[in-house]
Amino acid sequence: MTGTPTAARAGEPAPVRAALEALLSAAPGASAVAVGLYRGGQRSFAVRGSTAFEGGVPVEPSTRFEIGSLTKTFTALLFAELAARGDAGHHDPAARFLPPGTRVPVRGTEITLTHLATHTSGLPRLPPGLLRSGARRLLSNPYAAFTRADVLRALARTRPRCRPGTRVHYSNFGVGLLGHALCGASGGLPYEDLLDCRILRPLGLHDSGASPDPPPGVAQVTGYWHGRPRPPFGIPGLPGAGAVRASARDLLTFIEALLEPGTAAVTGVPSAPLRTALEDVVRPRLVVPRGTAQLALVWNIRPRPDGSRLYHHSGGTRGCTAFAGFSPRHDTALVALANCASGYGNPLVQRAYDTLTDLIRTSDTLTDLIRTG
Repeated sequence: MTGTPTAARAGEPAPVRAALEALLSAAPGASAVAVGLYRGGQRSFAVRGSTAFEGGVPVEPSTRFEIGSLTKTFTALLFAELAARGDAGHHDPAARFLPPGTRVPVRGTEITLTHLATHTSGLPRLPPGLLRSGARRLLSNPYAAFTRADVLRALARTRPRCRPGTRVHYSNFGVGLLGHALCGASGGLPYEDLLDCRILRPLGLHDSGASPDPPPGVAQVTGYWHGRPRPPFGIPGLPGAGAVRASARDLLTFIEALLEPGTAAVTGVPSAPLRTALEDVVRPRLVVPRGTAQLALVWNIRPRPDGSRLYHHSGGTRGCTAFAGFSPRHDTALVALANCASGYGNPLVQRAYDTLTDLIRTSDTLTDLIRTG
């Protein structure tokens, strides 16, 4: 990785600086890493490298990365926002908002929007036929040529693994289908446009979007897989499951709004539904069987020994890795982005999760350090 690490707030206490800067080395196959921390009303960034190994520009907190499945947390907030407006109900059947004639399988009960948002729909992880159709692109991007029409055809021949609402089974298929249903509930707007007008612009997330092309003046990384540059990630059939690009700056702003929905910098009109959605999206919905973990709408929740909750989600494409997590009680959030694929030799997600738990565990000490540092 080229370049030296930089922090946005030089007055950060030494333990916090060390924690952030350690993450900059957690993805050795990346040319670019960006880490952001929000704590007690203050934010800090550590960035290192350039947007590409050759011909890139220096990374900044505003640099865009592919965030893969972290997109699902945006789709969840979009769902909660439509529910707050009354455009879609939590327990409405997904079939109500899909194109006329779409065959949605039923196993005991209909699949609802909340089933899709909590991975309890019974749908498999991927649509039937996706891997077969994308066999030539398995090492690059098997989603690239799988369209919305392909998704709906696959849905018609899918048999749910279980009765909806009875088991948790992580599903790109399910959350991607949720994205299509939300578009249908909004009059047929494309996912990219719906997300932009209902979530991104109102929250002031100017670097982010579901388009592969960055806004004017915003730098975007090249992704890498085993040292090889990857083409921009495309997921036309399931954009709600993985199409978003975002910066460390925007991800922190996004999570700050979840931490403080009453004071979120919402500029859209009306703002009340979005503020309601920011509270609703993090409400625990179920306990994962055979454990203590919980699920909100998409967000994973890990109960902590002190009675607090740690929310987290990660994402990855063939060229980028992303993590976001936060603790409302401790008023703390951490995001980490790198432009290399997840997997062996890239422990960024686990290191970021561990760093966040360490910061929470020592919150009282660090709060004192911040106040006196």
